[in-house]
Amino acid sequence: MTQTTDTSAAVSFTGVAKSFGAVRAVDGIGLDIPRGETVALLGRNGAGKSTTIGLLLGLDEPDAGTVRLFGGPPSRAVAAGRVGAMLQDGRPIRRVTVRELVAFVASTFPDPLPVAEALGLAGLTDVADRRIDKLSGGQLQRVRFAVALAGGPELIVLDEPTAALDVEARRSFWGSMRAYAERGNTVLFSTHYLEEADTNADRIVVIDHGRIVADGTSELIKGSVGGHLVSFDLPDDLAGEPAEPASQGAGQGAGLGTEERLGLLPGVISVEIRGRRARLRTDDSDATVVALAGLDAIRRLEVAPATLEDAFLTLTKEAV
Repeated sequence: MTQTTDTSAAVSFTGVAKSFGAVRAVDGIGLDIPRGETVALLGRNGAGKSTTIGLLLGLDEPDAGTVRLFGGPPSRAVAAGRVGAMLQDGRPIRRVTVRELVAFVASTFPDPLPVAEALGLAGLTDVADRRIDKLSGGQLQRVRFAVALAGGPELIVLDEPTAALDVEARRSFWGSMRAYAERGNTVLFSTHYLEEADTNADRIVVIDHGRIVADGTSELIKGSVGGHLVSFDLPDDLAGEPAEPASQGAGQGAGLGTEERLGLLPGVISVEIRGRRARLRTDDSDATVVALAGLDAIRRLEVAPATLEDAFLTLTKEAV
């Protein structure tokens, strides 16, 4: 595999939009991915992830804006073998061996990765001479990965690569992916497994309603929606308590229900009450806990960092 010397970004979207009838699937996306980054693309079903990936690979054309891979059109980068893709609906030919399939695909590119190297990176060396139809589900997913690597790509795009894999197979797959990324290559992957994004991505991009609503490291995104979660049990007389009528001259919080009053505490960004359990998202957990100490009958107080799932749910719920 020959790495080129140009310094343009691996991926560049500028004002990209795409509609299907009345549906605006991608709505003015701007995104640059430098070489060597591993980026997770997150979003709910219908958020625009698959359309974005299709535009990136040249499978569709934008209605507005431009998509560039390594400074040129996607079709040129794909034809040169600089881009490999592992899509959800890829189905390997079944009546051939793993080695035969990878060798065939490699032969269609101008500067392919050596077959043995692709097999090694994908963790398939031990089953290289086994027929495709004799493999397990996890092994088949590795074959798809090897096929994506066969052209010697500098950028690989993975669309839900571990869907339907068990825990052990998922762990093995990401080990293979990291070995590829450590060579200085660029990885863009979409996934519904948020822990995979948290563990494996240098950077996370969240899409909702066809727009980018967050872009940064996992820690930055988690911090942007409140750095910690403070949770505790409410006493029976406060759980689900409705707002009380305001009285003249009452102090701060008078006339408010439990949720509204908790929202006035220092540092609190949002409040959620489920039955007797209150969950406060806060950007100053120390101040929030000190304020809670002055309330009566608080039980089972817990403070924990916000998770990527917490951030994702908040971002996609609030985006319009």
